[in-house]
Amino acid sequence: MKILILSDSHSSLHFMREAIRYFSPNAVIHLGDYYDDGTAMAEEFPDVRFYQVPGNCDKYRNIMGAPEILVCKVCGVKLYLTHGHCHYVKSGLWSLLKDARRAGVQGVLFGHTHATYCTQEPDGLWVVNPGSCGYGGRTAALMEVADGKISGCHIIGQLDLV
Repeated sequence: MKILILSDSHSSLHFMREAIRYFSPNAVIHLGDYYDDGTAMAEEFPDVRFYQVPGNCDKYRNIMGAPEILVCKVCGVKLYLTHGHCHYVKSGLWSLLKDARRAGVQGVLFGHTHATYCTQEPDGLWVVNPGSCGYGGRTAALMEVADGKISGCHIIGQLDLV
């Protein structure tokens, strides 16, 4: 199964739309900035399961009831989803990793920095920032899941959609 991970779209939907069409994921995760973009894609692709959290720029966009941190199973794997601003990820990942490990997840996904990051920690925890699918970056992450485990994850960019 494939999970497409997006963040920081900032009202730029073109790359999001292209990536969903190209990879035909089983699920899409949008990690905020702007929450409405994830909602628009969910409406455009009703056959794909969407998960999303708001970002720091969304607090001005009247997102009612959306949790800033979502711990849930996606395609059979337990994930920790957050934009990252609540964990101050621009200053380091210590707080984020501590909370993710406490939640007992297989992967922690965040955005906010617009910088891609995709690695597996020695204890097996996947740590993924897809970068920015909006202006500037045009990046995302593609996570592979098999038999209830994350079997791999990598960063994709505009050139991967050719």
